[in-house]
This record gives sequence, C-alpha cells and structure tokens, in this order.
Amino acid sequence: MTYKISYQLYSSRNFPPLASHLPVLKDMGYDGVEPWLPAYQEDPALLRRQIDDAGLACYSFHMPLSGLVDEPGRFIDIALTLGARYMIPPFVPVAERENSSDFWKGIGDRLAEGARLAAPHGLKVLWHNHDFEYAPLPDGSRPIDHILTAGEEVLFEIDCGWIARAGADPARELCKYADRIFAIQPKDTAPPGTQAEDGWTATGDGIIDWPALAPLFKQTNADLIVTEHDNPADWKRFAKRSIDYLRTLGI
Repeated sequence: MTYKISYQLYSSRNFPPLASHLPVLKDMGYDGVEPWLPAYQEDPALLRRQIDDAGLACYSFHMPLSGLVDEPGRFIDIALTLGARYMIPPFVPVAERENSSDFWKGIGDRLAEGARLAAPHGLKVLWHNHDFEYAPLPDGSRPIDHILTAGEEVLFEIDCGWIARAGADPARELCKYADRIFAIQPKDTAPPGTQAEDGWTATGDGIIDWPALAPLFKQTNADLIVTEHDNPADWKRFAKRSIDYLRTLGI
C-alpha cells in the first residue's frame, strides 16, 4: 500500500506563521497537511494557495462537530476550497458529554447525517478519537463503538497515541475497525509520568510498538498517514524525526 503522509498543522500552532512551515514540510518529504480550525477560518482560499505554492496537498481537515450538523454547507464549501477529501470532527467538549449510550449513539447519528450530506460532493466524514471514547460507560459499552456503528457512512481517523493513553490496545482497534479506518495518526506517547511536551513525543521515540502495528495498517482502508504532536517544543524536530521513522517502517 502506498500512503500519502500528511502533517497535522495543529502541531505547529505555537510557532507562527504557519505559511512558513509549508515549504519546510515539503522538503522533509511530506505530501500534505491537515489543517485544523482556526487555521482556515479567515480565508480558506488563501490557505489553499499557500499549500499549493509549497507543492503540498490538503487531503483532510479537522472541523467542529457542530459545523457538520449546523453549517454543513459552509464546511462542505471549505472542504472543496481546500481540496480535502475527508471532513474530520475530532472532539466533543467536556461540558457537552453525557455518560450514556444514547448520547454517544446520537453523536454517531449526527456524523452519519453529515456524511450523507457530504457524499454527493465526493467527500467522506471521519471521526477522530481522543481517550474519552475508550472509557467504559455505566452499561459497560464504549463511546467509540456507539459512534462507529451508527452507520456505514461513519468512517475513522484513528489516533493510536490517544488509544494507548486510554489504556486500550491500538492493535485491537486497528483490526476491529479496519474497514472504517481511512486515515491513521501514528501519534506516539512518552512513558507515563513524563511532563515534558505534555508527555507526547515524535513517532518512534515513545513507548508504542510501531514495528508491530505498522503491518496492520495495510489491513485497513487507510490511504493517509497523519503525523501529530499536541505540544512539541520544536516542531521541526518532531516533523523530521516522525517522517524519517515512518520511512524506516516502509511507510
């Protein structure tokens, strides 16, 4: 399987201006970037020109779930402007979460409805996980399972680092949802208790067994790999070490 390798621009949010990062990422070997809101909020067309000028592409972007539900037309237009194929809501704010199966089924239903609206435009909707989707509910079920079983339209950008942080098994999740996974984030985490960089690290520098996980990638429907670090001290070091390590895995 040949993957496109993209860089989540959230990793660079503390090192503006973002436009200056794009040619550097291209020189490192990245194929594209994955923007997050607010990177494209003011002028999606300008960001698209900057991405194009750097010789990169935008295959996916993160967006609020509320935007998919309340403003689908606006975010579909943004996707088309950026050239993205995948629209990715990544979060439910803590204040909005409910500890019930019905609530998480409802999240899945909202994603499914958004996916049906996006499909005629050639777009797909993927959920991006954090750790909270793996915390058991009172009935023993998990939010992630309710989200992803709401309908076959609901696809998945799997974040392996957050799964590991949740105490779940990334290998099990890669296998369980192989047919739903269209993008993979090989996010790595440092040993528990690490304070530096909020405990995150470059791919290959942490505790996740990537040589064991990487062969599972090809069993999924993923054609996109997205590196991310939630709080790097040096974005260039993170970006370079991550893509170089992925290359050693044959990705």
